[in-house]
Amino acid sequence: MEKFITKDDLRQFGLMLSDTMRSVVAEALKSKDNETDTLWLRSKAVRRLLDISAGSVQNLRTSKKVRFKKVLGSYYYNREDLLNLFKDEK
Repeated sequence: MEKFITKDDLRQFGLMLSDTMRSVVAEALKSKDNETDTLWLRSKAVRRLLDISAGSVQNLRTSKKVRFKKVLGSYYYNREDLLNLFKDEK
């Protein structure tokens, strides 16, 4: 016996898909908020937060525009300094 897909089936699938997407986006935003709540951010988090390249992060470090710490080969940047970069421009 053949089963055809109806408009109601597609509507239900669309609702299920949109609910799933909402929960995925909510989780992503929640994890991003947790990441930026920390006082010191790793380079990768800084690149994602500011949407900049690794070279730009290095430039912020070498020009001493933000405080940083080097721990076991990884650089950590002060979150407040990063956020203050945008306050100074206004």
